[in-house]
Amino acid sequence: MPDHNINANKWIDLYSDYLFNYTITRVNDREVAQDLVQDTFFAGLKSMKNFKGESSERTWLVSILKRKIIDYYRKINSNKGQAEVRMNFNTEDDEGDWLEERVADPFDKTAEDKLENAELGDAIYNCLEKLPKKQALVFKMKTIEGYDTEVICNELNITASNLWVIIHRARTAMADCLKENWF
Repeated sequence: MPDHNINANKWIDLYSDYLFNYTITRVNDREVAQDLVQDTFFAGLKSMKNFKGESSERTWLVSILKRKIIDYYRKINSNKGQAEVRMNFNTEDDEGDWLEERVADPFDKTAEDKLENAELGDAIYNCLEKLPKKQALVFKMKTIEGYDTEVICNELNITASNLWVIIHRARTAMADCLKENWF
């Protein structure tokens, strides 16, 4: 089993606050957020052997967490869950591939899921093309590629508050577009 510098003994100290804050903004329920973070750590322990070291340990855990959040919303079958599924699609590396698939159980996928994911990716990128150029860039950097706020602000020479206004407007426009073109 390759190590790739994973140290699960430090996960709670290093990542629990970050993962909890990430989750609470998406589920709005402390207990559910805590459960999802715990499930993420458990899934990470179960799939440590699959960690290839191609991303940071935190990025890997976040991708597991994203899948847990998506699964949570799928279970309760809500519109926000459908939006979460659509916002976490990533076609940068492998077209039609979920970032979360790299750490999820490969036996969990069906042909229908893969077809839906490909259609979803097309819908997201079609909606992204309809956004103003700066909104699309900021949305892609923050939501899809996961850049830190500070990096985006420095690269685009904008303030953090300006970034969050742009993100809010982009997310609203994306949600409206996806509702119209996907749901």
